[in-house]
Amino acid sequence: MPKVKTLLTLCRVSNLPTVWMNVVSAALISAALTEQTFSVSAVVIVMLALSCFYAGGMSLNDVFDRHWDAQRQPYRPIPSGRITVRLATTLTLGLFASGFVFLSLAPSHLGALAGLGLLVVIVLYDGLHKRHWSTVFLMSLTRLGVYLVAATALVGEVPGLVWIIGVLQMIYTLAVTVVARWENSRPTDLNFPLIPWMIAGMALLDGLFLALVVHPVWLLVGLVVMGMTRLSQRYVRGD
Repeated sequence: MPKVKTLLTLCRVSNLPTVWMNVVSAALISAALTEQTFSVSAVVIVMLALSCFYAGGMSLNDVFDRHWDAQRQPYRPIPSGRITVRLATTLTLGLFASGFVFLSLAPSHLGALAGLGLLVVIVLYDGLHKRHWSTVFLMSLTRLGVYLVAATALVGEVPGLVWIIGVLQMIYTLAVTVVARWENSRPTDLNFPLIPWMIAGMALLDGLFLALVVHPVWLLVGLVVMGMTRLSQRYVRGD
C-alpha cells in the first residue's frame, strides 16, 4: 500500500487551496448577482466535488505521462515505483466518480452536466498534452471550468462576473502552463520555485477580484490562501 504522502503527491493536493478559492469566488459572486440563497454546506459540497476532479486530473496526468516521466522526471510516484499504474488508475476513476456524487448533492442538478463537460476537457488535456503545444489552451479551460461548474451547481447559471473572473484565471493559467513548458525545456534549473509561486498566485488573483467587487477584506484572504498553498507545496510538490 502506498504511503499517504505518495497519494497526496500524485494528486497534487497542495494546490487544492487555489481550487477552493475559485469556488468561493464563484459562490460569492453568484449569490450577489442572482440573489439566490444556498447554505455553506452546499459550497463545501461543491468544493469537495471540484477537489475530486482536480486530484483525479492530476493522477490521470501521471498515468498518461508515466513513460515520459520515467525518462525525465523519475521522481514522480509512478516511475519511482511508489505506486502502480493500476492503483493510480483506480484512484483516478474513484475520484472522478466521487466528484459526480458530490455534484449530485449540490443545489442545482445542472452542476453534474457542467461537471461532465469539465471531465471531458481534463481527459483530453491529460491524453494529448505531450503531443502538441496547443493543448495549453485545454489546460486553461480546466481552470475556467472550475468557476462554471461551481456557479452552475449552486445557482443553475453562470453570472457575467463569474465569466469574467473565470476568463481572467484562464488567461493566467495559460501563462503558467506556457512558462512551465519553457522551464522544462531549459537545460538548467532556475533555482527558484517559479511555477509553484505562480500556481499559488491564483488565489491572490481571486482575492484581488473579490476585493474590487465584494469587499476589500478578500484581498487579505487571497494572500492567506496563497501563503497556505506555498506552505503545502513545501510538503507535497505542486508542480
